[in-house]
Parts: sequence; structure tokens; C-alpha cells
Amino acid sequence: MRADHPLRDPLGFGRGGEGAITGTVVCAAAIAGAAGHLESTAQLSLLIAGTVIIYWIAHLHAITIGSALNRHHHPLAAVRHAFWEALPILGASLVPLGVLLVMRLLGASLMTGAWTALYASIVLLATYSYQAGARGGLGVSGRLASATVGALVGVLVVILKALLH
Repeated sequence: MRADHPLRDPLGFGRGGEGAITGTVVCAAAIAGAAGHLESTAQLSLLIAGTVIIYWIAHLHAITIGSALNRHHHPLAAVRHAFWEALPILGASLVPLGVLLVMRLLGASLMTGAWTALYASIVLLATYSYQAGARGGLGVSGRLASATVGALVGVLVVILKALLH
């Protein structure tokens, strides 16, 4: 298996990490927008899954079209390329969704689970950004600055949640 094969890098960091970041933010935004308007963790989980899948399909379609137009790939080759390129969107969303479900299994309320999943998303975004800084050759202070910027993206989602509820 090649070093850059998607199965060796399921979140796509070797390809840029955009899908992991996008999946995390889309999942967090779905939680932020809907948590106070739904009655159960199951409803919120279905909404998150549906939102992320629709976003993944849109991203899959955009990459497929771009691959066919810009790289002159056959449509089937373009879909295959797009599938692996967009897959991290789905994979990254599993972490906040998993946190939400584990919190429910532990007896937490829907809102406690939602807030915990949002905080987990912030940690993920900070971690992705720290890792990007490290791979980009930044020193510790640069990595921490990068992590702070990533965390601030998550904080924007938390602000959205606070404003909506």
C-alpha cells in the first residue's frame, strides 16, 4: 500500500486535512444549530448524520466535476478519486457524534451531550491545526498559535450555539 493511500491516512492529513476539518465543523454546526430544538439524542444524531452525508455528497459531486474538468478524468475515475478525497468528511464527524452518543449512554442530558460534543470538536480542530503547524515546520510557539486559530473556529460555532439558544 502506498504511503499516501487513503487507508493509511483516513482523515486525509497527507492530502491537506480539509475533509477532517470540514467534517468536524459541519458536525459541530449541526449540533449547535439543532440541539436546543430537538427532544432526543436520537433525533440529533440522525440530523447530524443526515447533514454530514448531504454535505459529503455535495463535496463528492464538486470534486468529481472538478476532477473531470481539470484533470480530464473519465467520470468513473473522477468518482473514485472524489470518494477517497471526500471520505474524511464522514470520518471526522464520527468523533463528535460518538461523544454525543457516549454521553447519552452515560446518562447525560441532550444539552450536556451536545455541549460536550462541541467541546470535543474544539479540541479536534485545535489538534488538527497543531499537527498542521508541526508538519509545516513551525516551532512550539507557532504550533500553539496554529492550534489557537483552529480552536477559535470551534469557538465561533459555540458562539453560534449560544446566540441561537
